Amino acid sequence: MEEMIPSRLSVLGHPQRLAVFRLLMRRYPDRVRAGELAEALDLKASTLSAYLSALQQVGLVSQERVGTSLLYSIAMTEVRRTFDHLLLDCCRGRPELCLPLSLVSATGQTPMTDRKYKVLFICTGNSARSIFAESILRKEAGDRFEAYSAGTRPRSELNPFALEVLEQKGHDISVLRAKNIAEFQGEGAPKFDFVFTVCNRAANEECPAWSGQPVSAHWGMPDPVKTEGTDAQKSLAFHQAYGALHNRITVFTGLPIASLDRISLQKAVDDIGRTDAGAPA
Repeated sequence: MEEMIPSRLSVLGHPQRLAVFRLLMRRYPDRVRAGELAEALDLKASTLSAYLSALQQVGLVSQERVGTSLLYSIAMTEVRRTFDHLLLDCCRGRPELCLPLSLVSATGQTPMTDRKYKVLFICTGNSARSIFAESILRKEAGDRFEAYSAGTRPRSELNPFALEVLEQKGHDISVLRAKNIAEFQGEGAPKFDFVFTVCNRAANEECPAWSGQPVSAHWGMPDPVKTEGTDAQKSLAFHQAYGALHNRITVFTGLPIASLDRISLQKAVDDIGRTDAGAPA
């Protein structure tokens, strides 16, 4: 490990290799296609291949072939070993010296007690999936959660198929509108307890760190807006998206949040994101 640390730091010292590493960290434990990485980072395939090869050579990224696709993910055990080594070597085992300033300032904040939690769902367009999630949480557990949604690049109008599904399920659609995440950042913005991305494209984008260190997870699922075919086929795709989110949110609202430590809570919401995203409600 002693010999590997300089090599790993050198590889991560390159801005674009670091960008690949950071994106895979955001998507962990997902395995991400090379094409999706290239599109998200606006890199040529050959350039991305060279960056991934360098990260693999120092043990920070793993590769797996599924069919004709190459999938990449963070080699989390090795990443943790790297951080552990730096902590023991540089800080001499005194974590209070190397604790990030954001965590130092967060000490003393209100713990995850039994209170009303603020939850933000993020997608790119804020026209369907994140709107579904906001509406479902508000209806199913509005006494315990405050639900919000936003888009990194919101569309001007909500998807009509999404609105039709929500009306059929008994939701109040008069309170819904497409919003940009900028509304929820900066002074005076809500302090979120949970932030979930529900589409891969939003999860791949660089977003500013959320104040207050909210628990975050990626609950990616297929985009019903991209469904082609008849109106009946499109409607079915939106119903399936609604059902999958309803199932995940049901599990989420059933978590004993007040009694879980942060590590256990983080694992629980990560596990929810790995459940089947196609079952109807």
